[in-house]
Amino acid sequence: MEGITEGVKSMSLGVDTQKKNRIQVSNTKKPLFFYVNLAKRYMQQYTDVELSALGMAIATVVTVAEILKNNGFAVEKKIMTMTVDIKGDSRGRPVQKAKIEITLAKSDKFDELMAAANEEKEAAEAQEQN
Repeated sequence: MEGITEGVKSMSLGVDTQKKNRIQVSNTKKPLFFYVNLAKRYMQQYTDVELSALGMAIATVVTVAEILKNNGFAVEKKIMTMTVDIKGDSRGRPVQKAKIEITLAKSDKFDELMAAANEEKEAAEAQEQN
């Protein structure tokens, strides 16, 4: 138990270094449109959003970015690719994984599109109640 406590104390949580507008995308945990809608919510709060993914999730993050761009919600600001070392081997050897970071900014039409989407949602809900 003491080993666990000391391990937790020595952990660096990185609260200061973690960006508040970063979404780390996984290809197994959530459906695609979860990330699309989450990115829209982040863009409502911040002017831009950073989508990040490792390995096999890169295809998911690229698809999310393309959906947002093609529907007029976002514009591409920056794309960065790199290789990172991840501790994944049972023997503690680092494994290299591909990583992508895509930064998207709100489009000029973002607020207008979000307002229209909310109006459609409210109209559909009113229709269901009748």
